[in-house]
Amino acid sequence: MIHRDEFGAQVHALLEADRFRDYGPNGLQVEGRPEIRKLVSGVTASLALIEAAAREGADAILVHHGLFWRGQDGRVTGWMKRRLQVLLGHEINLYAYHLPLDAHPQWGNNAQLGLKLKLSVQGRFGEQDLGFLGVPAQPLTVAALSALLQYRLGRAPVVVEGDGRPIRRVAWCTGGAQGYFEAAIAAGADAFLTGEISEPQAHYARETGVAYFACGHHATERFGAAALGSHLAERFGLEHQFIDIDNPA
Repeated sequence: MIHRDEFGAQVHALLEADRFRDYGPNGLQVEGRPEIRKLVSGVTASLALIEAAAREGADAILVHHGLFWRGQDGRVTGWMKRRLQVLLGHEINLYAYHLPLDAHPQWGNNAQLGLKLKLSVQGRFGEQDLGFLGVPAQPLTVAALSALLQYRLGRAPVVVEGDGRPIRRVAWCTGGAQGYFEAAIAAGADAFLTGEISEPQAHYARETGVAYFACGHHATERFGAAALGSHLAERFGLEHQFIDIDNPA
């Protein structure tokens, strides 16, 4: 058991949350009961996750995508009202960590994806050092890396093959990081892995020869919250459950 304020302070320090320029508030977003015994982790603070956590008797939810983002109009209506109604009605604390959970070298989304793919991390790149650089145990073909991604993530990636070179150096950044592709190319990557692809990236891949893999925003970000939740449960003596709400994005 741990008090919600102590829990928040410990997680904030562990993830070095204050050093990031982010798109919304990191930390406690909705205050619930004072003591935390059971923690549920998930990717996004959707109504489905919140209702599932309430059924499981959670005292706190830890997510990557919280409720509040820069540019929202702030009115508590519609979907926002329904999510907050369940959280407040069951006195569940909601903690959200966006970029800090992408970046953490051990428990973060990028670190955990690298572990799943058995990539040896050798450096970082991009704005706020969010992107990771690493190498596989041996060079991979585009087809082999695509098959590995499908096996680990449970879905086939969208692939732009580049020039078909052997993949010796991989750059990756989970979620909607298609804007990091040019920095990955400049960092000397043979392939770039992320969640999404926009129109320009297909042309960059064809023109530079660097392979591009769009593996799913949700699919690439399923591992950080689960790993962090397990770590925090062990550290503070909590019950923990990761709940994965499927998302095709």
